[in-house]
Order: sequence, then structure tokens, then C-alpha cells
Amino acid sequence: MSDTGLDRPGTPGDSGARDTESEEFGGSKASGGPERAEAGVADEDPPTPSAPAPRAPEVSTGHKPTTPGPARRSPADPVKALMHRHRELCERAVDPLEIAAGLEAHGVTDRTAVRFRHRDVFSLAEEMYARVPRDGETPPPPTPEQAPRARADWALLTLLPGALCAATVAGIRLTDGQPRLVAALVGFLAVSLAMRAALSRGPLGIPDRAPTPGTSTWTYWLLAYAALGDGLLAAAVTGGPDALPTGTPDAPWPMATAPVLALALSCAPAAWSAHLFAARARRKLTVSRGLEDFAASVRPLLLGTFALYLCALTALSALSGAALDEPSAHPQVIALGALLFLARLLTVHGFTHAPAVVLTAAATAQTTALAAAFASRLPGCGFLTAPVEALVDLWGVGGIQTLSCGIGALALLIHGIRKLTRASAHAQAEDPC
Repeated sequence: MSDTGLDRPGTPGDSGARDTESEEFGGSKASGGPERAEAGVADEDPPTPSAPAPRAPEVSTGHKPTTPGPARRSPADPVKALMHRHRELCERAVDPLEIAAGLEAHGVTDRTAVRFRHRDVFSLAEEMYARVPRDGETPPPPTPEQAPRARADWALLTLLPGALCAATVAGIRLTDGQPRLVAALVGFLAVSLAMRAALSRGPLGIPDRAPTPGTSTWTYWLLAYAALGDGLLAAAVTGGPDALPTGTPDAPWPMATAPVLALALSCAPAAWSAHLFAARARRKLTVSRGLEDFAASVRPLLLGTFALYLCALTALSALSGAALDEPSAHPQVIALGALLFLARLLTVHGFTHAPAVVLTAAATAQTTALAAAFASRLPGCGFLTAPVEALVDLWGVGGIQTLSCGIGALALLIHGIRKLTRASAHAQAEDPC
């Protein structure tokens, strides 16, 4: 064999190193063919590894060895990484739907699940639930009988605002002058405190979530407008008012007490409707087999609960108007009651942004209408009241309140159909109600 056969390409003349390597193995130089024959290497010694054939391609190509090795490591398991991120959720879940609800609450959608090689969130949750190590048998899902029952404390508290409001209205009607003013102020404070107590616990309470700043302020404004706003707007359009409200419906600035009484009395039906919706939704959560299945079953429940409350509010409005001998204001009362009920229902289930925005918009619309009616008295500003007068001529003075609250309630209803039918809105256990 010649020296050329052992030369590495690109490193010619490296014979000294090859001679040394050949001598280390006990043989002669590669170029000494006759010397190998004389020494009898072919008969006695084993072949020397002077020309390892398998390594020649590796050296000649200039690349890394291509010998078979361990299989290439696959990328990290994305589902395992997701399980590590939501480890506590996976460990405490009693069924895949609870994991799906938790993932949905953290923003994991069906489009996100596709990146984990699953068709939807529920399929991803099923794999995560199956891969969680558990000791012994999987605990059975809770039975529908475990739904929370109504409690006497919040049930009685929801009756308190209506009772105090009825007493306040009676005090205003039976007194005159300064005693009437005192009765109105004391009654307002009492009803406000009773309403706060009724909304602090039970199905209308939010013990684990901070209330949205400003929501209470706009709620009080809407209730005040229901009592005094229509009368003030009617007086402003005709050039008044000429005096402060006296608490009677026939005053220059009339005060409507029937709508406020109906709304205060409807606190109890609102709480029972919210309790019915929460209990039935949790019951459906335990038997549903997918997010779409749960949403389809809760959607008619939400609409039915909303309709139940509106029926109760309509009946209370009719009874209040008949008892106080006041003109009926059913559209205004129903629109405002629907707005406040949906806003509270969304807030209770953790969706606080939309109610705050809609309540602010409704109150702003009513304030703008009153401000335009008074600003039109300034020189050259008569055009400001044209839209208000057109709406009053078309629908009456109650049209402003009906339109602003009705549009807001419709917006919250559409928003609630999207949000309150999610499993994540009912996954977390709340205080017993």
C-alpha cells in the first residue's frame, strides 16, 4: 500500500506522523512493502490498522461522523408544560370540564388548543385530566344535589329595602313641610343602608371580588332620576321648574315614588332569580360533557331567569302605581330594572367592566338631556334642546329614561349571553347562596 492512500486530503506530505503511527502498532513503514514480507508479518502478525476503511469517508468529507447514534430528541411536550403551568388546577379538578373551565378563564380558546394538537379546549382538558397522577380511584363528580340552598339571612335582607322604602313613601305622603323633608332624608339613608346590606351577601353579593369603582354612584344617579328626572325634564322643557320638589306627583316639580318603590321591592325577586340561575348553572356544569354542551344548556336558563325577573318587576310596578295612585311608568321601570339586574348579575360572576361602562353611558345620556334642556335657555343655544324636544314629543318625558336604560340593558343582555354561558363563569365555588 502506498503513502498516497493514507494521506488526508488537503494535508499532503504528512508521512512522518503516519510512520510513527505505524511503528506504534509494531509494523514497518507503510512504504516498505518488501520489508513486511521479510519480517513475515503476513504469516504471523494480525493485520495492522494502518488504513481504517470506515473512517476514510468521515475524514474526506470534512463533516461530523455519520455513524448511527441515539435518536434525535423530540421537542418538549407542550401539554406537559401547560400542565405544569396549571398544576394546581389539574390536581384539584374532579372532572375534565373543571379543567376546561379553568383554562377558558385564563384565556385558552379553541384556537389556542389547536397548537396543542387538539380540536378544542375540552379535548385538551381531557388529556390533561387523564395525565394527572392520582392516588387510587378518581373521585366521582359532585351530584346535582350538592347545589347550594337558599339561606334565611340573605333572603330576609332582600326584603328589607322594599319594606323600608314603603315606610318612607308612607311617611312622605302623610307628612307636610319640614317633617316631610326629614322623613325623605331619613328614609333615603335607611333604604341605602338596607340595599348595601342586601347586596353584600347571598346571590347578589361579591365577597371575593372588589366592586368596580363608580358603579354604585351611577346606580344611585339612575334611581334618583327615576324619582325626579322625568318631572325635572318636563318642567325644564316648559320653562320651569318654579319650585323644589315637595314629594307629591301634582307639584310643579313632581316626584314619582311608585317606580322607586317597585325597584326596591324587586330586590327580593332579583336575588331569587340570581340564586336560581347560579344553582341551575352549577348543576348543569356537573353533567355537561363539553363547553359547547354547557353553553347550549345555560343560554335558555339565562333568558328564562331574566324573563322571570321582568315579570315580577312588571307586577310590582303595577301594584305600586295602583297603591300610590300614580300614573303608570312601566316602560321606564322595566328598562331600568332590567339594566340594574343584568349589571349586577354580570358583576357577581366576575365581569365588571361592561356593567360599569353601560351604567356610565346611561347616566351620561340622562345628564346630557337635562343639561341640554337648561343650556338651551342661553342666548343663541336654543338648538341644543331640539333633539330632546323631538324625543319628548314622540315618546313623552319618559322616553329619555326608557331609551337610555333600554339600550344599555340590551347591550348587557347580548354581553351576558356570551359571558355567562361560559363554564369559567361558574367554575369557582362561591359562598353558599
